[in-house]
Amino acid sequence: MKFRILLAACTALAVAAPAAAQEGMPQARKVFPFGAQWLAVSLNGKRYDMNDRPALNIDSQMRARGFGGCNTFSATSYPLNQQRFAVGPIALTKKACTPALMELEREFLVALRTAQQWDLSGGALILRGQAGELRFERTF
Repeated sequence: MKFRILLAACTALAVAAPAAAQEGMPQARKVFPFGAQWLAVSLNGKRYDMNDRPALNIDSQMRARGFGGCNTFSATSYPLNQQRFAVGPIALTKKACTPALMELEREFLVALRTAQQWDLSGGALILRGQAGELRFERTF
């Protein structure tokens, strides 16, 4: 008898769980992908040229390193609770590039520095903040 009651309760939970998830129940917590290599795809919907795409890696020590399109950079980064995100001051090499490339790099670094939220969607890392949305694809 106890087995039948337990079986009925488990069946009821199995049926109700998907419906409850659709009604606003919290989804599984996303985990930030430390150590992954990311290449920038776009900034505010504008795609990057394949030759000088910015790159980003955030290691388990919360150190962001990468390429801005002309120079390499590093900064402390903090993927926080509830998919919040913060980046400290950015250290940057001083290589000179064309004015157009320097402007693209500046826009990328401003968007990275002001990012306040991260998300993973369809295999992409998305950083959002005051300067817009940076979208990255993972490299392997």
